[in-house]
Amino acid sequence: MNEILDKIGIKSLNPMQLAVGKEITSTQKDVVILSPTGTGKTLAYMLPLQEQLDRDDINVQMLVIVPGRELALQSHEVLQSLKCGLRSMACYGGRATMDEHRKMHEVNPQVVFATPGRLLDHLEKGNILCDSVQVVVIDEFDKCLEMGFAREMSAILGFVDDNCRRVLLSATDMDDIPRFVNMGRTVKLNFIPEDELTNDRVESYFVRSQEKDKLGTLALLLSDIGNTPTPNTQHPSAIVFLNYRDSIERTSEYLKANGFCHVVFHGGLDQKQREQALHQFSNGSVQIMVCTDLAARGLDIPKIGNVIHYHLPLSQQEYIHRVGRTARWDASGRTFFLLGPEENMPEFIDLDPEEYQVQSEVAKPVLPQMVTLYIGKGKKDKISKGDIVGFLCKIGGLKSAEIGKIDVYDRYCYAAINRKSLRAVLKNTAGTKIKGMKTIVEATHPQPLP
Repeated sequence: MNEILDKIGIKSLNPMQLAVGKEITSTQKDVVILSPTGTGKTLAYMLPLQEQLDRDDINVQMLVIVPGRELALQSHEVLQSLKCGLRSMACYGGRATMDEHRKMHEVNPQVVFATPGRLLDHLEKGNILCDSVQVVVIDEFDKCLEMGFAREMSAILGFVDDNCRRVLLSATDMDDIPRFVNMGRTVKLNFIPEDELTNDRVESYFVRSQEKDKLGTLALLLSDIGNTPTPNTQHPSAIVFLNYRDSIERTSEYLKANGFCHVVFHGGLDQKQREQALHQFSNGSVQIMVCTDLAARGLDIPKIGNVIHYHLPLSQQEYIHRVGRTARWDASGRTFFLLGPEENMPEFIDLDPEEYQVQSEVAKPVLPQMVTLYIGKGKKDKISKGDIVGFLCKIGGLKSAEIGKIDVYDRYCYAAINRKSLRAVLKNTAGTKIKGMKTIVEATHPQPLP
């Protein structure tokens, strides 16, 4: 266990993770884990459960049900980062089931992270057999139910043995745990404070807009955040929540016209668009994400300094999950409520935020230090992160310190590099080869040149 923690750079586990590890290791009971967002629930279940799986058994031994593809991919990447000898893959909609089935024959996964509908599809077709499944994990089970997956989850559990262990995780409490996951042998570990909606490392403010259209006020606030981050805020990044997809496009056009480098994230984007937006935001090459509540859960981006409610949350749960994007682990953060002339704080938010005074003019936005490159080769071409670093250093002329986060997908890669070096890298790599293969190297959008 200590070796694994060293690999991922964690010195010690928090009380919730220790309690979960003890319960999973010392008993065979089903476990319900309730803990605020940003407290490390994924590691809490993954560390003890991975020790109980057989590396020599090539069959699927653990199923992890998640509400969305981002969490499926993210959880898969967390397990791989542990380098514990287990094979895994993520399954989700938006691509052919047959393609995933072919990949299963290549990978022989022992752990499958999947959305409910896609997992049930594989089970019904016999692509995944449950003879060796020891445990079913349902991450964000309340969100799965809220999204209408009760039938699918019930059907999935019908494929596994009655004695198969269940582990459920959520950032919000529920009065009743659904019967199909409560086997009468459940222990509930509740780490959600009764009198605290958000942690005390989040500073709360409201910003009053004189106009019903709050776009001008949003621009002033983002200008403040980007140009004058406070000492308590460890990162100037901001995530802006809106309730409607159409409003996101309108807001994006306004921010673009005013020079703000940003990305959008909502359910109307295809898989590649969402992956690109998340990569740009998480690697710091874009510091503003404008999104729906789709981004309020399942995204583990540790350095979000500010959460802005352009549209007020419609429920207490939405509010909790939105604010949970900031102040993750031991970081601090801020949350801002944009209030129009006739808007007031929702009654379900028991806060007394202080007023935040924005500047009277929008300053020229400061561009992020990093930019993101798209490289048109990936895992299927036998390309690794090491290959990308070597290519960017030897051909692109970069130093390793100028290269940031790299994500390698099946057919392409994203790599963050220093913005000042972008022109030179594009010039140096134009028409060149990586591992003997010609490839495309280009800056992803939005990427204003220095």
